[in-house]
Amino acid sequence: MNARAKVAPVAPVAIKPRRMDFHFDDAIPTYWFDNNVFKTLLLTAMSSTFPEGERFFIDSVRHYQDGVTDPVLRQQVRGFIGQEAHHGKEHDVLNDFMQGKGFPVKEEEEFVRQGLKWQRKRLSPERQLAKTCALEHFTALFAELLLEHPDFFKGMDERVLPIWLWHAVEESEHKTVAFDVYQGQVGNYWIRTSEMAITTLEFSFFTAFHMYRLSRVREGGLGFRNTLKGLNFLLGRKGWLRKLAPRYRDYYRRDFHPADVDSTELRRNTMKKIAAMLNKPELLEDYV
Repeated sequence: MNARAKVAPVAPVAIKPRRMDFHFDDAIPTYWFDNNVFKTLLLTAMSSTFPEGERFFIDSVRHYQDGVTDPVLRQQVRGFIGQEAHHGKEHDVLNDFMQGKGFPVKEEEEFVRQGLKWQRKRLSPERQLAKTCALEHFTALFAELLLEHPDFFKGMDERVLPIWLWHAVEESEHKTVAFDVYQGQVGNYWIRTSEMAITTLEFSFFTAFHMYRLSRVREGGLGFRNTLKGLNFLLGRKGWLRKLAPRYRDYYRRDFHPADVDSTELRRNTMKKIAAMLNKPELLEDYV
């Protein structure tokens, strides 16, 4: 049996579920991200995975919830479950909006549902939680990149921008939770890192796969030129994904912990922006 890994001491972070009730008016353009088909479908592809993906995360953590004895972590687990549940609901609204624009988002949601159903049957609870940790690391990396470099969102319609900013803040807030549950309840380094390697391949392939399937409603699909520009946007010399490489590699360290990077100030500044955009000063209660 593997020895339980020691959980790194971290300062408690307020993890508060926030019901946002986003609405997306039909007047919002189809390609709401910089009038760019690649960028819009990239985020739409990701959004199509969120509702069912968040439920998978919740279930994998909840499986071990009764074994968590630390009162701070127990409270954070409850906050994690609440936030992830709201993420799924809010992205349901965005997905419905894009479905209304003619994209087969519901087909992608069903594809994800069936894929995760298959994984639930075949992966052990340890592997399911390790996969959640891997995907939570991906989302935290991406979220904190966006918080640190808001110019990523240049050209995005301001009626769509708040959902992505809010989601990024909350992913950063609860980035330690699944990892701490895993370390306390499983603690197997091999399972954690091998599942990250597997999940990296799955995440990359299926994001591209969902984009391709969504683009079929557009004559010519994404098109060679759009795809080339999009890949440069992500993977070029100044590509956004290349900026994530060092922190991605950190996950394979034995002493890695998500709280190694303190993003409190980034979250505070972004929440101020969201509160101003939506005229919701109550969003700042945890960041005063």
